Amino acid sequence: MDILHFYSIPLHTHNISPIYTHTLNTPSSHTLSTNMKTQSNNPLLLIKLLTLHSLLVLSASQDFDFFYFVQQWPGSFCDTKHGCCYPGTGKPASDFGIHGLWPNRNDGSYPSNCDSSNPFDASKISDLMSQMKSDWPTLSCPSSEGLTFWGHEWDKHGTCSETVLDQHGYFSTALSLKTQINLLQALESAGIHPNGSEYSLRSIRDAVKEASGYTPWIECNTDSSGNSQLYQIYLCVDSSGSGFVECPVFPTGSCGSSIEFPSF
Repeated sequence: MDILHFYSIPLHTHNISPIYTHTLNTPSSHTLSTNMKTQSNNPLLLIKLLTLHSLLVLSASQDFDFFYFVQQWPGSFCDTKHGCCYPGTGKPASDFGIHGLWPNRNDGSYPSNCDSSNPFDASKISDLMSQMKSDWPTLSCPSSEGLTFWGHEWDKHGTCSETVLDQHGYFSTALSLKTQINLLQALESAGIHPNGSEYSLRSIRDAVKEASGYTPWIECNTDSSGNSQLYQIYLCVDSSGSGFVECPVFPTGSCGSSIEFPSF
């Protein structure tokens, strides 16, 4: 996926089963526009061309079935060979932070970079900035305030959901989803604390399911000594972004039966 960001590593690829490129065997928009001009004296044909054009736009802009809502543990982002850099506002809170809200398909593939004509515009989320810095911080190096990270998430993932969520809606939806499940509280209530101890993968998964009502997917990375540690927690969201659902498919990969939960 994305290596520049906090929270961010190469993970969308999120190690899901094969990524498919869907190619429509249909005329290009340029061809359609040309045909519309040359066939404007044929109303029925013009209607058909306009309908086909609309379907092409729709299929290109909403080609997904659900979202992965991914939160990342900052201690595991920093406790690697690459390290991390705090943003200018200082060390983020010791809490899970948002990595992204990623459109996905039921077959495990996902769309990306769907609309280059609608790039990230920070002015559209100016009212969310305080909460973004708190709940969606960046720990990438060199130190930054998060705009590059958020822009990457919108350009790569958010543009693929713009038929249901505009830029403001995309980010506000992710922020709202975070308030619906406090992952750290869920884990600590089950006796799972970020103190460098090892915990069973099953206990972590069960704690999140108990608190959220849905089965999560747990992703691990390795610390500077090569030990497996809790890195990211995935929950699935319906295609409107309105609420959590059971995941139709999980990413691939494994953590081992016991993993560390490092401090931050």
